[in-house]
Amino acid sequence: MEARQDPSRRYRLDSLPSGSTLRSVTAEPSTAAGRPALRVSLTEAVRRDGRPGVDYVDQPTFVVLPVEMAGGRIQVDICSDLLPDAPEYARAFAGLAFAVAADASSFEAVYVRPYNGLSVAPDGVRRRRAVQYFSYPDWPFDRLREELPDAGFESAADIRPGVWLRLVVEVDARRVRAEVDGVEVVNRERIGRGAGAGVGLFVDIGTDAYFADLVVEPTARG
Repeated sequence: MEARQDPSRRYRLDSLPSGSTLRSVTAEPSTAAGRPALRVSLTEAVRRDGRPGVDYVDQPTFVVLPVEMAGGRIQVDICSDLLPDAPEYARAFAGLAFAVAADASSFEAVYVRPYNGLSVAPDGVRRRRAVQYFSYPDWPFDRLREELPDAGFESAADIRPGVWLRLVVEVDARRVRAEVDGVEVVNRERIGRGAGAGVGLFVDIGTDAYFADLVVEPTARG
């Protein structure tokens, strides 16, 4: 009997993995709080000339990694804060994209908003919006808030800007589940089209994000 190979892929993210694709972002080796990391932000052109809802805000703005996962578990450390030119509504958005189609025409993502953390946000509404699950192109955050409020697409989390956190996303054909620092923040049925298997490091407007120690564990197949 042949030994079954471990399908997991691990990246320190002290450099851009060979074979990665950049979509509206820059990515470069850097450090954050003394840790080697990959620094990711929107390109200057997108920040300067882009249009919300077209070029950023729950759009395909991510590093697509050279790995695929139809179902399984993704883990990564994230440290994010605001760029000097961040708009007032920016919250240091950063997270994980999954089910990314080859042409990025569809994907799902879970991201954090550290400026909405429990000990940071100034009011109760924002404190309940520290984590977001959404699906592109049909279900951005604003449509979810309007049509499906309190349906488990957003959650509170004890996070802060400029402080490392561990984001875990688990996905199968029907459900998505996420944890931040070991605390469950999302657990619900998926709303995506499921057309792809790409994995990405997601950022949005105004964000200066650092990613480290990524692990992708596809569901083992018999």
